Amino acid sequence: MDARLPLDEQLRNALPDLTRAERQLASHVLSHYPVAALGSITILAKAAQVSTPTVVRLAQKLGYKGYPDFQAALRGEVEAMLVSPIAKHDRWAGGVPETHILNRFADAVMSNLQATLGQIDHAEFDAAAALLADPSRHVFAMGGRITHSIADYFTSLMTIVRPEVTLLSDSSSTWQPALLDMQPGDVLLVFDIRRYENAVLQVAEMAKERGAEIILITDRWISPASAHARHTLACHIEAPSAWDSNVSLMVLVETLLAAVQDLTWDVTEGRMKRLEELYARTRFFRRHR
Repeated sequence: MDARLPLDEQLRNALPDLTRAERQLASHVLSHYPVAALGSITILAKAAQVSTPTVVRLAQKLGYKGYPDFQAALRGEVEAMLVSPIAKHDRWAGGVPETHILNRFADAVMSNLQATLGQIDHAEFDAAAALLADPSRHVFAMGGRITHSIADYFTSLMTIVRPEVTLLSDSSSTWQPALLDMQPGDVLLVFDIRRYENAVLQVAEMAKERGAEIILITDRWISPASAHARHTLACHIEAPSAWDSNVSLMVLVETLLAAVQDLTWDVTEGRMKRLEELYARTRFFRRHR
């Protein structure tokens, strides 16, 4: 076990050397990370449809003494992901390197981006893009306190790419009417990074009950909303700041937009031409002199 690696990465690295039952267990933990392994060993084994000895063997293969040791390490990660902005700032500010903040921040962002792109499953990404491009599905998007702005950005551009796109307001009083109109097969794109928000989880749960397909963009610790998601895309977000960086999320969003645009170009091209005509007619943009 490499103690420097997050537990989810330890599990992914171990997959090729695991037995069938151990891979089944590891896949279950990764699909519901970190929530799946926070309960008792009996609950985890039952949920993954394996035996409790399999849980113990997997923990030991990762270098832990047993499941309690593995779970203690996981709880340490959960505590780190829920740390407040003030505590997070104090944690990194004590050992500030000599280099300028521009360089340190850029290095962190580039590292996040490389790590994110390195772990995104291409098939998972393509399937998410195909759902967003399907003209028979209405697309909804929502985010949390910070990520709502990314959902807003996504919606602003996706409404040009295709029709039937709706942003769920950051006001909770608007969610119920939106859920009322949500039909089976519709798509809800959810943004949720640490500290995970109960409202986001509730909307994802209720949308799934309505028959919607959930696409979750989250951080590498995985939002609890993943329990309701058909597709989960995880990003690395840590930065030398009191707040996590949204750069990798934004790159993922813009890549999804480009992918959907390619899939719907026959429709998108016409929509963009008509939009330009409307801009010209209303003199929306200033002309260069």
